[in-house]
Amino acid sequence: MILSSIVIDSDDANKLSDFYQKLLGWEKKVYDHGENGIWITLRSKTESTTRLVFQQIENYQRPTWPEEDDKQQQMIHIDFYSDNVEKDVKHALNCGASLAKYQSGDWKVLIDPAGHPFCIVPTRKNRLK
Repeated sequence: MILSSIVIDSDDANKLSDFYQKLLGWEKKVYDHGENGIWITLRSKTESTTRLVFQQIENYQRPTWPEEDDKQQQMIHIDFYSDNVEKDVKHALNCGASLAKYQSGDWKVLIDPAGHPFCIVPTRKNRLK
């Protein structure tokens, strides 16, 4: 099997896909599925066949992180390797992310505009093997 897509829910699929497009520089395509709504995909121009797909959910609830009792929990988060974490964190903040209150070690946890946490992780040669 090959991983095709990671689908991310939000209350505004266009806004969230714009954030990730600006963050990653990936190509954006919009698909109108009529009654089933609009799906927006982002795909790397060179590096991967895996796409990020964004769908709008009518009663979307932002996840909390770290988790809190009786609150919507995160379902998934994405980790991005970085050769320059400080530079990429600044870029993510300029794109509209916010820095999470809780941090862990040399990984930087950020929150996207829909509330999903994601991490910027220092690239290490042995991590990629």
